[in-house]
Amino acid sequence: MTTSQQDPYAAPGRPTTEGTVYTVTGGDWDSLMDAAHEDRIVINMGPQHPSTHGVLRLILELEGETVTQGRPVIGYLHTGIEKNCEYRTWTQGVTFVTRADYLSPLFNEAAYCMAIEKLLGIEVPRRAEHIRVLLMELNRIGSHLVALATGGMELGALTGMTSGFREREEVLHLLEDLTGLRMNHAFIRPGGLAQDLPADYAEKVRAFLKVMNTRMPDYDKLLTGQPIWRQRLEGVGYLPVDGCLALGASGPILRAAGLAWDLRKHMPYSVYDEYEFEVPTATEADCYARYKLRVAEIHESLQLMEQALTKLDETGPGRVMVDDPKVAWPAQLSIGSDGMGNTLEHVRKIMSQSMESLIHHFKLVTEGFSVPPGQAYAAVESPRGELGAHLVSDGGTRPVRVHLRDPSFVNLQTMPAMSEGGQIADVIAAVASIDPVMGGCDR
Repeated sequence: MTTSQQDPYAAPGRPTTEGTVYTVTGGDWDSLMDAAHEDRIVINMGPQHPSTHGVLRLILELEGETVTQGRPVIGYLHTGIEKNCEYRTWTQGVTFVTRADYLSPLFNEAAYCMAIEKLLGIEVPRRAEHIRVLLMELNRIGSHLVALATGGMELGALTGMTSGFREREEVLHLLEDLTGLRMNHAFIRPGGLAQDLPADYAEKVRAFLKVMNTRMPDYDKLLTGQPIWRQRLEGVGYLPVDGCLALGASGPILRAAGLAWDLRKHMPYSVYDEYEFEVPTATEADCYARYKLRVAEIHESLQLMEQALTKLDETGPGRVMVDDPKVAWPAQLSIGSDGMGNTLEHVRKIMSQSMESLIHHFKLVTEGFSVPPGQAYAAVESPRGELGAHLVSDGGTRPVRVHLRDPSFVNLQTMPAMSEGGQIADVIAAVASIDPVMGGCDR
């Protein structure tokens, strides 16, 4: 082995906290392999690796191509979202938490607002609840499509990647039509919604359902029955149900191991108890089972969206924000093109009513409303598992503590159990099947 004896950074056998480092150059690989040593190779996959879902670092210890130890390292995308919420009003916090798990922003908003509504002791109008279900299931479809697309890209199935992102564009177009923004909507607010859906929402949702029901069978032809895809995923990333429970895993990882645990069914929130749907499960507990389960969940979400349309028709027009002028900001507002500020027409209406109305609106927007002291936890079934929001109030207009129980953060603990003993190439498949979103881990 050839090294530079003068260079302290390239000394032979330099010890580090991760093991002994060897500097190998030129054609010296053969001599290194012939040398008698028992040191294992430690490599860093990420945090700038295209297959680590953003900025996830994996420290892998190898014996040849076999992974003997794997450790996930997070913290490279820390945004301080939870801490920032302590310096904003309760309503302004929605615009922060929606950016945590940025692939399922509406679920972040829903969990956060449900916890606030628990503390306030208020009940959301039924029309708003059904719209929340419609939007969350649409968001679930979009998130699962990204999981299929990025998983295909990382494993070399580029047609699966282009197809997945093509369908996700349909989701984002519809979300923009319904909420005004493609992502980070801040549409679900404490007490209800920022505004009602547009007049032509039913027509656009039905057009989307028609497109998706036409295109979903293509995934079975392209991936599900494809022998290379099956061989690449079957038996890879195995984690049985007892391992899932020991590590706190939830969502598709847990259901693909055979446990039909879904908060929408077993701990119903919002109005999910009024909907009929199945909880897909599998027993293989491998990457292929997780892939098939996400496809099955997309079909279930499409059916839930159809039911939501029917229930909205039955409910009819009505309020989408609680009828309490001390809480209902921004109730019945006309939202500007940026999705956040009020339109000039609405501002003129407020100013033309009375000085007291204008002052009240100004104070409600700038200072916010007070929330009774206490703490509350609310959880929803996000595309990745149990997403919970734990809020603490001291009775003021700002939260004392905001903490999100993000499923990506917890589910990443399963990576070593899925990968150790397997090939290094299978680490890519295992991480893709976990579907972590680092914005939620490093919030």
